Amino acid sequence: MTNGRLLWVDDEIDLLNVHIIFLEKKGYDVTTCSNGTDAVDICREQDFDLILLDENMPGLSGLETLAGIKESLPHVPVVMVTKNEAEDLMDQAIGSQIADYLLKPVNPMQILLTLKKNIHQREIVSEVTQTNYRQEFMQIAAQTDDSSTPAQWKELYKRLVYWELQLAETDGAMNEMLRSQKEEANAAFAKFVRKHYEGWVAARPEGLVLSPDIFKTQVFPRLSEGKKVFLLVLDNFRFDQWRVLSRQLADQFDIDEDLYFSILPTATQYARNAIFSGLMPLQIKEMYPDLWVDEDEDEGKNMNEEALIRHQLERFRRRETFTYHKINDSAQADKLLPQLRQLGGMPLNVLVINFIDILSHARTESRMVRELAGDEAAYRSITLSWFRHTAVRDLFAALAEMDYEILITTDHGSIRCDEPSKVVGDRNVNTNLRYKLGKNLSYNAREVFEMRDPRRFGLPAPNLSTAYIYATGSRFFAYPNNYNHYVQYYRNTFQHGGISMEEMLVPLVTLRPKRR
Repeated sequence: MTNGRLLWVDDEIDLLNVHIIFLEKKGYDVTTCSNGTDAVDICREQDFDLILLDENMPGLSGLETLAGIKESLPHVPVVMVTKNEAEDLMDQAIGSQIADYLLKPVNPMQILLTLKKNIHQREIVSEVTQTNYRQEFMQIAAQTDDSSTPAQWKELYKRLVYWELQLAETDGAMNEMLRSQKEEANAAFAKFVRKHYEGWVAARPEGLVLSPDIFKTQVFPRLSEGKKVFLLVLDNFRFDQWRVLSRQLADQFDIDEDLYFSILPTATQYARNAIFSGLMPLQIKEMYPDLWVDEDEDEGKNMNEEALIRHQLERFRRRETFTYHKINDSAQADKLLPQLRQLGGMPLNVLVINFIDILSHARTESRMVRELAGDEAAYRSITLSWFRHTAVRDLFAALAEMDYEILITTDHGSIRCDEPSKVVGDRNVNTNLRYKLGKNLSYNAREVFEMRDPRRFGLPAPNLSTAYIYATGSRFFAYPNNYNHYVQYYRNTFQHGGISMEEMLVPLVTLRPKRR
């Protein structure tokens, strides 16, 4: 079995016999020709894994030959081999999408390296990545057992996401091993949250940031330093999705990356209103009853965000003016773009982007979208595609030219659910699959985190006997009535509201334009 089929095009091909013999001994099948015209004809008849192409040949030049080859074999990597060190030639070659650029005289090991890089990279990377994860497996297990502070849990989750992204590019069994390790980590994380959450609501330990603290710890200090702040809240935005999008922004911005803890329930009504008000939900209801909407009311639960921001600024005696916008689709993003320059004089701009949350719900309801975003890797991919092909990318390009510090965050993340947990309640129980509140709820107490006295956790209680329960791990709540249909419909959907690293440990990122 050959390691790969090569075409080597050089007008002095006879002088390269030593190199060709070396490659053949390494298992490569090498076809040769001495001019560009023959090379283009050969590529019309045969396929190759890589082409080595001399730049300076009589007749068709290397760049002209490259254009002809790309017409027939656009997918095949072409490596330019030349004596010419001129920078403009390098620019032309790179602009023509060559895979690599080698300067003559080349030695056999240089050529072997470029073959490994352009033909065998995926299998080499896959093998090395899986080996490295296997070696780190026990360290991550020990870190899971030893994590006892919010900072340690943030570091563990970052480490797990790093390996999730690395292993996503491989096809080995290590993906399943990582999935099991994340499940174990989430079980330990749920115990950690159960033990400490009530205390966090009463008094934050050092280094812990919860949803109501975002403005106080991130926005106001920057404004006090005379900086202008652009706050982007991407609803339902996971840390792994951020890591993928961050690669698109690294050329334009210096990036300072962190995580914070979303409050419970990890749902927009609670977590995002907490961000904008600087208050726990119970405090919002008591201080601004006209701005809080209970679960059983039909009114939209996030219609008062601008007013909550204004009240928070007033409570902290901030005099800065601000703008607030919310976009749900590309058309609204397109409409906002021309206004950006007008916003440039404002000390604070707040923008909510709802696409990812809409995608999550569409994935639940649409078989087609579920196929397109079948697992975490596909979910990240479709999020990246949205970013790259909508006006949101143009929005970031415009912000890179403005004098703002840009904060990117979210209200909560989501987790792929595959394990049903039975719950029984009356008709007034809310519909969310990861948390429930109501009277006389019946459930398996070992599978949930209970809040029997919601006020101690900063949450409103519509009735004296109201309790909140939260799903942990990858569970989702299902009713006994029509149970099988319910489970089949919602299994393998992305949900939020409960307790998991994916839902609670969410991005808190600062971007600074590099142009400054």
